Amino acid sequence: MKKIAIVEDNLDNRLILNAMIGHLYALSEYENGPDVLAALPELKPDLVLLDISLPGMDGTEVLTQIKNQPQFQRLPVIALTAHAMSGDRERFLALGFDAYFSKPILDEHDLIQLIDSLLAMTCKEHSSTNVSGE
Repeated sequence: MKKIAIVEDNLDNRLILNAMIGHLYALSEYENGPDVLAALPELKPDLVLLDISLPGMDGTEVLTQIKNQPQFQRLPVIALTAHAMSGDRERFLALGFDAYFSKPILDEHDLIQLIDSLLAMTCKEHSSTNVSGE
């Protein structure tokens, strides 16, 4: 089962995500950036669902710290945000997020499809890296 780290300060949102995707993936939940950053080396998740509006260290800062670690540079990170204004998607992708998903999450199938597509791309990249001997 693929491991997903959920970084979301709102308990209700974590419960909703757990109900929607908890049967498909092994979920680990974190309320803030420092907690997930401390857990990453041992957890080694396959993907991160990262809220943008976190207390203290916001999601963009957490993303920067994740991607600055060589072992996590290719870790797919999805921005979860209530920011759904024109241009927000492009802005978050330009910051280095692999995908963007707006809250509230109304369609679990769209989220699952997005997660699965990113996990599949990561598996293909990993396989081609191993085949080439790098």
